[in-house]
Amino acid sequence: MSSNYLIPTEEIRREYDVMKSRFIATLAPAFSIDEARTFISNIKKEFSDASHNVPVYIIGGGNTVTEYFSDDGEPSGTAGKPALSVLRGSGLGDVVLVITRYFGGTLLGTGGLVKAYTESAQLVVNQVKRGRRIPVHVAEITIPYNLLERLRLSVIKHHGQIVSEEYAEDIRIRLQVRQEAFELFQSELRELSAGKIQADIIESKEEIVAV
Repeated sequence: MSSNYLIPTEEIRREYDVMKSRFIATLAPAFSIDEARTFISNIKKEFSDASHNVPVYIIGGGNTVTEYFSDDGEPSGTAGKPALSVLRGSGLGDVVLVITRYFGGTLLGTGGLVKAYTESAQLVVNQVKRGRRIPVHVAEITIPYNLLERLRLSVIKHHGQIVSEEYAEDIRIRLQVRQEAFELFQSELRELSAGKIQADIIESKEEIVAV
C-alpha cells in the first residue's frame, strides 16, 4: 500500500525581497531527523553571515509525523510557525525548509514578518516537484530473444521499468514493477510464454515515483 503523502523530489531555492530585507527559502527532501538537522546545519554554514536562518521540518506523514520549527531569534511566532503552517497545508512529508533572512534595515513588524515568512515558504512549496512512495518488487527473468519486445511492452503497461538486460544465449532481465500490479504482470507473462516463464522476486522495497 502506497504512502498517502507527497515527498519533494528535489532541492529547490527561491528568493523574496521585502523592504530591502532578503529572504532565501531552501527546501529539500529529508527522510530522518538526522538528515533534516544536517541540511539545516549546512544552510547555516552557507549563510553564516545572515541575520536569521529559520528551520522547519516534517519527517514522516499521515498519522506518524515529527515536526520541528524555530524562530531563530525572530519575534516569537513570526517565522518558524507560519512556515510550518505552509508545510502542513502543502500535503508534503519528509521535507525540510530553511528560510534565511538578511535584514535590510527596515523593521517589518510582527504582521509583516509573518507575511514575509509565509510567502517565502509558499514560493518553494508551490514550485517543488513532488513524488509518492510506492511499494515495488524487483524481479529477474530469463527470456528468449523473440519475446523481448513484447515483455518490454508488458512492463510499460504495468507501470514498471527495466533495470538491466544481460545478453547471452537468452536474455536475463532485471525489472521493477509496482507490488499492486505484480500478479497481473505475472499472469500476462505466463500467457506470453505459454506458462513457461515467470519473474522471480529478488527484493521488495519502496520507490519514490514522480506525480
